[in-house]
Amino acid sequence: MNHKRVFPPSELIINADGSCFHLHLKPEQLADRVILVGDPARVDTVAAHFDTRECEVQSREFRTITGTYQGKRITCQSHGIGCDNIDIVMNELDTLANIDYVTRTENATHRTLTCVRIGTCGGLQPFTPTGTFVASVKSIGFDGLLNYYGGRNDVCDLNMETAFKQHMKWDPIKGAPYVAVADINLMQQIAQDDMVRGYTISCGGFYGPQGRQIRLPLADPTQNDKVETFEYEGMKVCNYEMESSALAGLAALLGHRAMTCCMVIANRYAQEMNTEYKNNIDSLIQKVLDRI
Repeated sequence: MNHKRVFPPSELIINADGSCFHLHLKPEQLADRVILVGDPARVDTVAAHFDTRECEVQSREFRTITGTYQGKRITCQSHGIGCDNIDIVMNELDTLANIDYVTRTENATHRTLTCVRIGTCGGLQPFTPTGTFVASVKSIGFDGLLNYYGGRNDVCDLNMETAFKQHMKWDPIKGAPYVAVADINLMQQIAQDDMVRGYTISCGGFYGPQGRQIRLPLADPTQNDKVETFEYEGMKVCNYEMESSALAGLAALLGHRAMTCCMVIANRYAQEMNTEYKNNIDSLIQKVLDRI
């Protein structure tokens, strides 16, 4: 007789009201289509397009609104900043979709989520000026998160990892970078022909890890120059951000479809910055809502 694994309270933490620990969502509040955003305030920007709203939940930086847009049921979920937060959000969304919160056992049928992250980023190439929409085909994780999960080699581009480390003369003290791959079909569906496709680097911080120097010296002052010249299978690294590698990698391991598309708000190559980007990102939101 097969016995289902029961997930203990220390591993699967369920609040007294039947919601998941950090997001405070209940299974019935999660749609199959999920739009992920970093800023909790951007959830309201996305939901302003909804035709109906069925729930609104707030817990720390995690804000959720589920509703409908042109007949599609959609959840908009904020995740805050960093791959560590993506670890929380993707794992908890997966539990809502694929674990019975009453019996604490895995559901017999796997439920696949479609997750699109809408973010902002720093462009690294002359062809990614501020305002460009970039779709992350593959994401190089500087954060190391996926290295803590079994099976990471099965969902990563190992040849590209090797080529990148050789090009960068990678110092192993930083940990091993990984290359997570976005869902190919979802990429076609969302990016279509009006987003720049390329590689993205997800950094473990905003300043030093992205080559910004203020008062602290950088371990590798030439990092950005090397990143900008890296090319693999005809594509270059287009942008820095802080979440796409964990999203693509965890989604692939968990059996979900995921990708990231970002608007460039700073171009490191041209040393430009648009601090008024919040007025322009709504056009990217509209594209994703129409295509998800």
